[in-house]
Amino acid sequence: MFEATVANQKGTSEVNANSTRRVVVESGGTGVVAHVGLHALGSVADRLGLGDALSARIPWRGGGFPIHDRGKVLIQTALVLAGGGESCLDIEHLRIGDDLFGSVPSDTTVARMFHEIASSSRAGIAEAMAGVRAEVWRRSSVTTGTDPVVLDIDASLVEIHSENKEEAAPNFKGGYGFHPMFCFADATGETLSALLRPGNAGANAVADHVTVLDGAIAQLPETIARGHRAGDDPHLVNRELIVRADSAGCTEGFLAACRDRNVGFFVSARSNAQVTAAIFDAIGIEEVWLPAVDQDGELRDGAHVAELTCLIDDAKLPDGTRLIVRREPLHPGAQRSLFPSLDFRYWGFYTDQDGDPVDLDVTMRAHAHVEQHICRLKDSGLTRFPFTSFEANSNWLMTVALSADLVRWFQLLCFDGSWRDARPKALRWGIFHTPGRLVRRARRHVVRIIDDWPTAQVLLDAYQRIAVLR
Repeated sequence: MFEATVANQKGTSEVNANSTRRVVVESGGTGVVAHVGLHALGSVADRLGLGDALSARIPWRGGGFPIHDRGKVLIQTALVLAGGGESCLDIEHLRIGDDLFGSVPSDTTVARMFHEIASSSRAGIAEAMAGVRAEVWRRSSVTTGTDPVVLDIDASLVEIHSENKEEAAPNFKGGYGFHPMFCFADATGETLSALLRPGNAGANAVADHVTVLDGAIAQLPETIARGHRAGDDPHLVNRELIVRADSAGCTEGFLAACRDRNVGFFVSARSNAQVTAAIFDAIGIEEVWLPAVDQDGELRDGAHVAELTCLIDDAKLPDGTRLIVRREPLHPGAQRSLFPSLDFRYWGFYTDQDGDPVDLDVTMRAHAHVEQHICRLKDSGLTRFPFTSFEANSNWLMTVALSADLVRWFQLLCFDGSWRDARPKALRWGIFHTPGRLVRRARRHVVRIIDDWPTAQVLLDAYQRIAVLR
């Protein structure tokens, strides 16, 4: 009666303000499945043989045979993280979809798995990932060719709101939690290595930088990794490898480790007396300052680049190290500069690479891609470390990275256009949680995506590409 009165007052031609239709909701529905896109993601892992590779490297510690293969459990947990899960309990969302995912473990089985995996098993899992990764890189156009392979190292603070987790500690920003460090592949966005560290771990820890670098090199296909292990002969190198890092990587030990591995470097310069003096000497000599360009080759308004290598003499830097400095008009809120100025912000980096200073500046500024990679991880389980045990939480971090890499492989091998670089939120809304109707025909399960689902054709094309993976 109230609705009819309102309609009469407003007029029948006015749009109804209700946001939903009236429906009757009942239990007992059948023939409908959810998470069709997550099934596609799991199918990629199956076609690449990831489950078998992982299972062979996770020893079973109990008697008899496990009900749930541990490689399968690890992949299904990765699917949950890709779909937005944040805890072991979220595996229950897959358990209701046994028509798509088969036998899914309980949350207690998942939690037990994280406590069963030892550091030695984690190393084996990394080997399994490297083998599958080599196949993905062989198939993807973004990783073939002869261009240098660029790696990016960075660390990120993860806030933890509990004092009961091992190694959680206060950090330099006044927070509390962990301080993991990562190494990413710039061309693909894959997390090649990840190291869980206490919250009070130093940002410029040489040993940690070397650890994640070695872990990343071990993940590369052999044709690329050859010649880049500690002590390797430079003549073994088939493809150039370059690592980028912020000022935390600007240490004598890390640069020496890069040189020992025949790895080129770009690291942000720290402010010191020599750098300050070099910038001061270059002020007013406009001919040394070249116009800077952005990633598309367009001029950056008011920005300039200069090489000031001849103005420094630091015996701690490897031979052939160059100092490149960029200046930009000072603006409110600008980050700390290498040199105090009322007109410009100065920022610089060291590199041992040949080339024009302007082009090298473009390459170094692309290190900012790590922020996007870390954001993807934080949107896919990185912000939640659910266990008390540091070892179990290290396994959680490993699974977060595994899940993110599986998603990247899915995008590289099965999508075109904008979906190749879509963020987790877009993938969940558009792909992963796609609903479908389940039809049983000729002893086969057929899933039909509704006709007006906006990404139906994108997902169908992805399945066709999955079918030809070998």
